[in-house]
Amino acid sequence: MELKLEKPIIFFDLETTGINIAKDRIVEISILKVLPNGNKESKTWLVNPEMEIPKEASDIHGITNEKVVTEPTFNELALKVSEMIKGCDLAGFNSNRFDIPLLAEEMLRANVDFDMKGRVAVDVQVIFHKKEERTLSAGYKFYCEKSLENAHSAEADTMATYEILKAQLDKYEDIENNINYLSEYSTFKKRSDFAGFIQFDDDDDEIFTFGKYKGQKVADILKKDKGYYSWIQNADFPLYTKKVLKEIKERMFPRKEKNTLNDLQNKFNQKL
Repeated sequence: MELKLEKPIIFFDLETTGINIAKDRIVEISILKVLPNGNKESKTWLVNPEMEIPKEASDIHGITNEKVVTEPTFNELALKVSEMIKGCDLAGFNSNRFDIPLLAEEMLRANVDFDMKGRVAVDVQVIFHKKEERTLSAGYKFYCEKSLENAHSAEADTMATYEILKAQLDKYEDIENNINYLSEYSTFKKRSDFAGFIQFDDDDDEIFTFGKYKGQKVADILKKDKGYYSWIQNADFPLYTKKVLKEIKERMFPRKEKNTLNDLQNKFNQKL
């Protein structure tokens, strides 16, 4: 079954130096853009991560330090990637927990803005686990009756993920062929940031999910413990988490910040 799309959707997969979203880097990225008219375009890049690729990671995806030493860095690719995914929804296999958060970190490190506003994400792994609880290779065999050659190659995994989602729509009549529905279905918890440090409660208010303020509303904590905001901004949290927290703070105190800027401008004018 082909996807019913109102706008383009990006299927993508990353191979990386490890699984730490805040610290690890991309060594390969493969993107498949599917347009509403059914046309497709794809691109795969090897990436110089500018750090040592651990042997444990190379043993999984086969990408070594020697293989990427002359390849472009993500800083050099960020604008190309940003342009390709612009205005598109996102999809992947375990993408909500790993690929999207790590891509966001790489984008922000390259000073290229990344945001999920105006787009949704479909995690094919979540649909798979809700229905069958298997791995990507097993899922490809189960749904598509094919063996996944070159597993842990970003390009092979990307194409397999796209084919699995279409096969899932054929198999499960209760799953709607609608990207917004698939996004909701493939999301376990509603997160404000990718890493899950800030989530939404039943009232759609942001809450912290960690530390001494776990389960408490972010707005309440920012009011009563101003130092907590500074601690998070200076600690080893993902850049996207820091961005979300900053946006919440700016939403809460817009006039105060505006007045401060006005005061500074007035003082400057007085000196003149």
